[in-house]
Amino acid sequence: MENQIIHLTGGQTSLIVRCTPYAEILYWGNRLSQFSADDIISLSRAVPNGRIDVEAPVNFSADSGRGSFGTPGMEGHRDGLDWSPVFNTTQVKHDGNQLTITTEDAIAGLQFRSELRLDDSGVLLARNALTSLKPGTYQVTRLAVTLPLPERAAEVMAFHGRWIKEFQPHRTLLGHGGIIQENRRGKTSSEYFPAMMIGHPGFSEEQGEVWGMHLGWSGNHRLRADIKTDGRRLVQAEALYFPGEQRLEQGETLETPWLYASYSASGLNRMSQQFHRFVREQILRFPTEKPRPVHLNTWEGIYFDHDPDYIMQMATESAALGVERFIIDDGWFKGRDHDRAALGDWYLDEKKYPNGLKPVIDHVKNLGMEFGIWVEPEMINPDSDLYRAHPDWLLALPGYQQPSGRHQFVLDLNNPQVFDYLVERMSWLLGEHDVDYVKWDMNREIVQPGHEGRAALTAQTQQFYRLLDVLGERFPHIEFESCASGGGRIDFEVLKRSHRFWTSDNNDALERQKIQRGMSYFFPPEVMGSHIGNKRCHATSRQHSIEFRGLTALFGHMGIELDPVKEGEAERAGFAKYSRLHQQLRPLLHSGEVYRVDTHDETVLINGVVSVNKDHAVFLVSQLAMPTWSLPGTLRVPGLKADARYRVTVLDEPALLKGGGSGHTMRVQPAWLHESPVLSGEWLANAGVALPVLDPESALLLGFEQIR
Repeated sequence: MENQIIHLTGGQTSLIVRCTPYAEILYWGNRLSQFSADDIISLSRAVPNGRIDVEAPVNFSADSGRGSFGTPGMEGHRDGLDWSPVFNTTQVKHDGNQLTITTEDAIAGLQFRSELRLDDSGVLLARNALTSLKPGTYQVTRLAVTLPLPERAAEVMAFHGRWIKEFQPHRTLLGHGGIIQENRRGKTSSEYFPAMMIGHPGFSEEQGEVWGMHLGWSGNHRLRADIKTDGRRLVQAEALYFPGEQRLEQGETLETPWLYASYSASGLNRMSQQFHRFVREQILRFPTEKPRPVHLNTWEGIYFDHDPDYIMQMATESAALGVERFIIDDGWFKGRDHDRAALGDWYLDEKKYPNGLKPVIDHVKNLGMEFGIWVEPEMINPDSDLYRAHPDWLLALPGYQQPSGRHQFVLDLNNPQVFDYLVERMSWLLGEHDVDYVKWDMNREIVQPGHEGRAALTAQTQQFYRLLDVLGERFPHIEFESCASGGGRIDFEVLKRSHRFWTSDNNDALERQKIQRGMSYFFPPEVMGSHIGNKRCHATSRQHSIEFRGLTALFGHMGIELDPVKEGEAERAGFAKYSRLHQQLRPLLHSGEVYRVDTHDETVLINGVVSVNKDHAVFLVSQLAMPTWSLPGTLRVPGLKADARYRVTVLDEPALLKGGGSGHTMRVQPAWLHESPVLSGEWLANAGVALPVLDPESALLLGFEQIR
């Protein structure tokens, strides 16, 4: 087979792939307009002294059998045999920006297929598949996607976190050895979101080369970035398998999840913009084209204390605040008076709702709002009728005492009886009630995920997808939210079956600033649930002004988490104000390009959205803590047209700038604040506007409107 070189292009990115005799990425970076296959001669590598006498490529399977001494892309065996395959290309299919390369090892009886797609957004999709070609069970230990990176990719940015503190970024220099990030908690996890950004040291929001990767998978995973002793770098991403979980008989195939990757030559902003465009065009499928409705969720307002008459009062007050979707949270089903009982018993609590849900739903609908409801179908409480009838329905290993989490166990979705029961009960709920929206929760980690004694976490994840697929097909008009104690199940694969994420159970505006920024690297604002919570946050007991809470919730899919009946007039006026402001701005927020602005002070976060045609924008300046410097510097506004002129306006400001004070000497703020100056996009990008001095935990919202 002749040496075959394929050039894929998408957006501002080029990918050059050698297809034979093995599959290898030669270049991944800025789009090339003058490329010729003859150019690759310049990339022919030396063979180092003291090493094996042939080149060991970083090919798609990262074969250890070729003398590549890093982590291979596939590990397995057939009763101790066929454990070190060497794959050579047997078939190449190239169609536009899609490339499939099939390689085989006839001795080991294995086929390794790699699929690449370079989307118009610039996002690269990659996955591998392994097929057993000969008799005998092939035990697969690992199957990963391997992508090479250039030597200048030497700094890693990734995320850590926990419940109520998700998406916390950290950075590490990639020196000798490697960096491994693993999740074994059974869902995408709040602890280690399956993503990495690797780039030129010091890359920032607006500057530097960066390669971003996200594994679209809702189960256990491993990501690693390695540097070989010869200086070459690579990244690997994979679903983690328990022992014996993946066994291939002759003719059977195992596929990796999709790895989504984005190259940017100008910092993290472009990387994010490419991911956001891809999500909007290729993943998100809303039932109808309409603005994202403002939510009110009853959870922090009433918890388990359900009274239909009172809930209808809440709905009435919610509509007056501008709420467009009203959601009844946990506590509506039989015996659910606290979090220690009744999960699994998906029947209406007739003591709380003697007339059924219909009167409440009708009331909500008559007020012009949509109706939503909370469920947690994957879980079961030991104190439930379902558990008493079917204790064998747990996802567990026989003979062991399964530990409870939040007083609950996990149902085995691989059991057809369990799956059918959940489809039947969810179909009753969604088919016999006028439901528009489902908040789908999942509130515990998974321990010893066994089905009939064998490890079954991968299968459990796939059955969860199938359950959502079945319900989505039956009820295509219903939107689903992926909630797992907040941010525990947020990824591209579950987003194919849902329409919104509950970003965090923490509604503290100060904490939300960083949580939401972390999520923004991969997800556009319209899928990020961001609610205005109570003045005293239920997660942290910290208090913030309605202005800071409202502006923090603005840049996502806004909602309210409280009891509107009990709120005072000042708070109610604030909720109504920010609901209206969000409704005014959401056409821009949910379609424009997101920018995060580099600042010289880590106590300040600045983020904004610029419309696709660059005729208007909004930017939020958030002062998170006591400023480092006595002067806050300037905001240089990215993304606008250099040759256009824009009117700069203050859309919302803290009380201090309105003439209020906090007991100290009145500050003299920049004169332009209340002048609404008209400035060129070029001037705004290069010189900018001087920022006012803000108190800690306050924010300023600025608008930029092109003058025709």
